Amino acid sequence: MGDTVDNMSTAALVITLILLLTDLTIRVVSLFIVPRNRRPQTAMAWLLAIFFLPYVGFILFLLFGSRRLPKSRRDKQREINEYILGTTEGMDRVKRDHPWPPWLEPIVELNRALGAMPLVGDNAARIITDYTESIETMADAVASATKTVHVEFYIVSIDHETARFFDEIDAAVARGVTVRILFDHVATARVPGYRKLLKRLRASGAEFHAMLPVRPWRGQWQRPDLRNHRKFLIVDGRVAFTGSQNLIERGYKRKKHWAGTLEWRELMVRFEGPIVAGIDALFATDWYSETDELLLRESAPIPEELPDDDIDAQVVPSGPAFEGENNLRLFNSLVYAAQHQIQICSPYFVPDESMLYAITTAAQSGLDVQLFVSEIGDQPTVFHAQRSYYEALLKAGVRIWLYRAPTVLHAKHVTIDDQVAVIGSSNMDMRSFSLNLEVSVMVRGPQVIADLRRVEQEYRENSTELKLEEWQKRPKHMAAFDTLARVTATVQ
Repeated sequence: MGDTVDNMSTAALVITLILLLTDLTIRVVSLFIVPRNRRPQTAMAWLLAIFFLPYVGFILFLLFGSRRLPKSRRDKQREINEYILGTTEGMDRVKRDHPWPPWLEPIVELNRALGAMPLVGDNAARIITDYTESIETMADAVASATKTVHVEFYIVSIDHETARFFDEIDAAVARGVTVRILFDHVATARVPGYRKLLKRLRASGAEFHAMLPVRPWRGQWQRPDLRNHRKFLIVDGRVAFTGSQNLIERGYKRKKHWAGTLEWRELMVRFEGPIVAGIDALFATDWYSETDELLLRESAPIPEELPDDDIDAQVVPSGPAFEGENNLRLFNSLVYAAQHQIQICSPYFVPDESMLYAITTAAQSGLDVQLFVSEIGDQPTVFHAQRSYYEALLKAGVRIWLYRAPTVLHAKHVTIDDQVAVIGSSNMDMRSFSLNLEVSVMVRGPQVIADLRRVEQEYRENSTELKLEEWQKRPKHMAAFDTLARVTATVQ
């Protein structure tokens, strides 16, 4: 009996020593592996997770620590970029007979170097802020299609607001139009009615694919939170829509929510002109990544009759298929270039250190810096992480406008002085900078800037301005929760 007890004690001691050695090994190895090619704040967040919970933290790091897409997808992105650079040589020679700000040219070149897309002139842009009008206008465009319809949205759903859009898709296929549809697999699959959507798309005859599918049983696997967040529609290569809106009803089918019944406010832009070819090339990139079918040979020629608006525009794609964080570099460059005014609208504002410094530096330099966010959020952790930045922003002189509940201000755009705007799918958060595939369009033209200024004024009229004194009086437990959420937001 004594020998048995001794043997059990020895085994327990050996197991304990093994666990301790494994624990120590994980901690030491992590010090060398985790910080490599990561922001210091991200590396620190991962190291804290591993040091507090070594086994759980390390397993999570192995699953979620790499923000790079599979090598095959990155190779396809490089191949497409080389093609775009070669076929668009000279397209970036826009008319400069109207005064250009001296700081714009280097930013145009930066975007070209990072995302391969040229700056093109002679475009028209119409801003749409009404949710139903946006979907109806896109349905009208599909109804007029004669050759191709390319649909790509983060979330796609068939419901009472999108029903007509899909009726027009069915009609387009029936009259011989080639219809191709892409949607993010994880984001769309978790929306009620996913099976109904697939059944309807199969019945329509449209070609469709889920982007970045997470289906290990089919050999389809990558980090599950690397998502394609892009949103656009291109019809016949002549008209394109892009912006913040998904193809779903305005309540996102979430009537019972942690914050109650919410409605989303969006901003979409309808483009005509040479910029449409750039947006279509981005669709072709994603289609190629999912299907191995190259569509660039279908790109429509630039029409002879160009719009009268004379808007310069440049597509800036970004995401983990690129080496750099294209959208973050664009936003930071614009913020540092601003001379008078910076207006930022983002539903999820969780900046990295470089962006926080750029924005607070601009405000401390006397520029008029304003941030439009929602009074309430649809994602609790992100919402509280966002709130953790308000005090630093307010102290720097940034004016913060809280759009009143129950509306989630989901629009995403930036205006710099009265010169340049960026509109697209990208939030001002580290997920959009590092993990999501995004589309941004940098535009310049007096009419589009004036339209955005009117939209910003509408936001102010429906918002409450946050004051520093008021914010500092919030409950201490809420401040603590905001800080905790901020730490977890950096774990990427």
